[in-house]
Amino acid sequence: MLPSHRLILASLQLCLLLLVVSFTEGRSLKCPPGKVCSVRPPVVLIPGDLGNQLEAKLDKPSVVHYICYKKTEDYFTLWLNLELLVPVAIDCWIDNMRLLYNRTNHLSEPPPGVDIRVPGFGETYSLEYLDPSKRSVGMYFFTIVQSLVDWGYTRNDDVRGAPYDWRKAPNENKEYFLRLQQMIEEMAHKAGGPVVLIAHSMGNMYTLYFLNHQPQAWKDRYIKAYVSLGPPWAGVAKTLRVMATGDNNRIPVISPLKIRTQQRTAVSTTWLLPYAHTWPKDMVLVYTPNTTYTVQDYQRFFKDIDYEDGWAMRQDTEPLVSALQPPGVPVHCLYGTGIPTPQGYNYTNFPDTDPAVINGDGDGTVNLISAIQCKRWKGQQKQAVEWLELPGNEHVAMLLNSTTVDYIKKVLFSP
Repeated sequence: MLPSHRLILASLQLCLLLLVVSFTEGRSLKCPPGKVCSVRPPVVLIPGDLGNQLEAKLDKPSVVHYICYKKTEDYFTLWLNLELLVPVAIDCWIDNMRLLYNRTNHLSEPPPGVDIRVPGFGETYSLEYLDPSKRSVGMYFFTIVQSLVDWGYTRNDDVRGAPYDWRKAPNENKEYFLRLQQMIEEMAHKAGGPVVLIAHSMGNMYTLYFLNHQPQAWKDRYIKAYVSLGPPWAGVAKTLRVMATGDNNRIPVISPLKIRTQQRTAVSTTWLLPYAHTWPKDMVLVYTPNTTYTVQDYQRFFKDIDYEDGWAMRQDTEPLVSALQPPGVPVHCLYGTGIPTPQGYNYTNFPDTDPAVINGDGDGTVNLISAIQCKRWKGQQKQAVEWLELPGNEHVAMLLNSTTVDYIKKVLFSP
């Protein structure tokens, strides 16, 4: 080969190399020269409803009971604080925890003089244990976080939590999503590679909303995979009981009718009502001596329980992820089955006495018909969609079991 030909060939090879490098840099992250980057993808944990601590600071004009604090000098744990969930004290808790819905601006806010904050964004403590005393009753993401640490991860560094005010739906948590995006980008750049998202329960609805609002190029660059645990893609029937009668989660010292005054005000509860895109339109969810309610009867349902704010909240939140648009990232969907799960309620005195429960399949909280909706994404997106049934796994207990932990490890350390 003549020297001039070699020069031309070398030039072409250099151009091709620069083109490949440029293309690669546009799609992925590279470890900076001289920096040792982790082979482990960073992990972000997104909790579900009730799934992280909340704190409050008070300066209230009045209180509902003389034992209640009217003013506090600093923030204190509002959720989960077991000392507040006892008779009489729970009246104070309900009054501080409730939200006031404004039908004019379609936003909710705490009562006057109650300042609520979400502690520990970017850290794991507020979702490892919901109770700061770390009692086992409040253990949540601890098993998964500790397993990650055992594999070489470091808390608050390459495994971080993304807690939020779970009383609200995504339309009221816009600042949260900006912080989440920034944290993912920072973690990815530091590690030299994309992030794995792990979400549980309603956190999956939040994650789907977040991913649906990111450009595909951003997702290609920053998200390696998304592990979805116990997802309520099409809502859950349990929410109807919460709205109608209240649900004390079988804690006998708590009156369902008392706690429902707070539970009804959580906008996220109406967001999680069953969705007509999946639930049969003729399936009765609530029976009463006088009528029945299906997914098509929510407006009448809220009127009949004398809580019409709930219908306004549902209209605000129903469109947020109701299309179930594919997330555009590799998905791993894990869900429990074989646990009796409420799918309907039969009331003799609606809505002021506990109903008879009509059970179906699911994980005890999320109905199977809802959890499996991630399967529809296979073929709707080019990224892989995989799922794993967890027989006999209850909704929260699935976070503790070895099958779940082993699956997460496989996702993290696969090429």
